[in-house]
Amino acid sequence: MNKKIEKVASSTLQDFYQRNGAALPDRILEEIGHFNVFESEKLFNKHDGTRQMPYSRRSYYKIAWLRGKSSADYADKTIQVDGNALLFATPRIPYNWNPVDANQNGMFCVFTADFLLPSKSGVVLEDMPIFQPGGTPVFQLNEQETNEIEYIFRKMQKEIIADYKFKYDLLRNLVMELIHYGQKLTPMAVMSNTQNASERISSLFIELLERQFPLQSADQRLTLRTAHQYAERLAIHVNHLNKSLKDSTGYTTTNLIAMRVTQEAKILLRQTDWSIGAIAWTLGFDDIAQFSNFFKRNTSYSPTAFRPN
Repeated sequence: MNKKIEKVASSTLQDFYQRNGAALPDRILEEIGHFNVFESEKLFNKHDGTRQMPYSRRSYYKIAWLRGKSSADYADKTIQVDGNALLFATPRIPYNWNPVDANQNGMFCVFTADFLLPSKSGVVLEDMPIFQPGGTPVFQLNEQETNEIEYIFRKMQKEIIADYKFKYDLLRNLVMELIHYGQKLTPMAVMSNTQNASERISSLFIELLERQFPLQSADQRLTLRTAHQYAERLAIHVNHLNKSLKDSTGYTTTNLIAMRVTQEAKILLRQTDWSIGAIAWTLGFDDIAQFSNFFKRNTSYSPTAFRPN
């Protein structure tokens, strides 16, 4: 069987609006950050009743009130939703949402990290327990909880079209209310799901790997460099990650990381005027010698010899 590695496409807010036929707000690129709220039924219902949210490099946060039968896949675990549920999504943790039937509705909001900058809300999103790796950020809602969550979303929907000067401060408070509401709820049970687990884990790993690229500034630096770091982010044991990647791609975790770092190193050496020291640092190496040994081991060239004259 031929093994192959599939690159996961980027999914920015602009991609999200274009893909779903929604109007891109005028203020999306302003310093205020971005926020918007939608009704799922109006935005996502297709004539054939099919919808799917594939693995992607999402650059935005999402809080969704789900109503209907669906499932959410996280690495090697699956959460089945039947009824009302609250889902939290972060750019750090890829997932896959699959509707089981055509009767899907509810509401959701999307926002960038800038929207809740510490200077504006006193909150660092990634410090919130609900956005930590290894959790299960999907919560079953009873009737009373559903009514309370719907009220918050309807208020968001009303305020975002208002002319109130400080409406974004109010909307930040409503987002924080949803986050704290979710943190007080009990996560839904995780189902054991081994079917296609290797392929799913492989997709999530490649998604996390690709999310770090391209490196467009010498001030950027890779944050995930080892198999253990990726396993920790995916909330699985490193041996399980290695076996899954070997089964689905034919390569180990370390092999795949090295291949992608080598590819980026070639691009930076050929297409930028950065110093070799700067390239080494941004790729996560502590010194030039370490980077040179790595590059020569993977390409048979030294960084200096590979660089065009």
